[in-house]
Amino acid sequence: MSNKLPLKPIGGNILVKPESAEETTPSGLVISSSAKAEKPQRGQVLALGTGKKDKDGKPLPFNVEVGDVVVFKKYSPDEIEIENQTYLIMEEGDILAVVENSK
Repeated sequence: MSNKLPLKPIGGNILVKPESAEETTPSGLVISSSAKAEKPQRGQVLALGTGKKDKDGKPLPFNVEVGDVVVFKKYSPDEIEIENQTYLIMEEGDILAVVENSK
């Protein structure tokens, strides 16, 4: 796949690449994401939509930037798979926090 993103979010939506849910045990065994019941709740912002507008039609700024690592609600994002890569599309309101020093 090229460096061009496969999706461009629109409106107040944000495209996020979820972090890998793999873990390593103290003995060095890797537990794959498919073995875990929990969905990842962190990811990196890849693209911002065109933005929402206020009641006067002025654009509202996003509170996150491309490159930020964010923590989001567990069941809110829509999951999309393209070329064997999983992406999440979510509304900005589904993001709970930006991980400091994540860039």
